[in-house]
Amino acid sequence: MITIRDWAEKDLPKLMSLERACFTDAWTTEMMKNEFIRDGFCGVLAEDDGEIVGYACGYTLFEDAELPKIAVAESRRGEGLGGLLLDAFTEKAVARGAEQIFLEVRISNEPALGLYKSRGFEKTRIRKRYYADGEDALEMKRLLVERD
Repeated sequence: MITIRDWAEKDLPKLMSLERACFTDAWTTEMMKNEFIRDGFCGVLAEDDGEIVGYACGYTLFEDAELPKIAVAESRRGEGLGGLLLDAFTEKAVARGAEQIFLEVRISNEPALGLYKSRGFEKTRIRKRYYADGEDALEMKRLLVERD
C-alpha cells in the first residue's frame, strides 16, 4: 500500500539513490540537504512497504510555489504515483498560501508533460538550453486560485 508523507532527514540516503536512478543530471547529496533548510521547503514522498518509490520537492515563497523535482522509480511509472505526489505537493502549497505553481520540464519528457497538463498546468515559455546537456525546458504554470 502506498503512503504519501513528508520527507524526513533520515530519508536522505534513499532519496539520493532514487535521485541518481532517475536523473542524468542528479542533484548532489549536499544540494538535497540544502533543500531541507531552504525557507518554505516542502518535500513529499511515496513509500511502499518501507521503500521510497517516488518524491516531489519544492518550496513556497509568498504567493508562489516552485516545483523543481518530481521523480518516480522507473519500475513504478504508469501507476499514478506522479499524480499523487503532484497533488500532495499542491495541497501543501495551497495550505501555505500559494496562488500559483511554477515548474520546468524537459521538452522531450512526454509523460511528465501529460501529467502536468492533466493537472491544469499551462505552457508559459521555452527556456533555451536550460539543461546541462543543452536540451530546452518548457516553463509551466498552474493557477491555484481564481484571480479577478
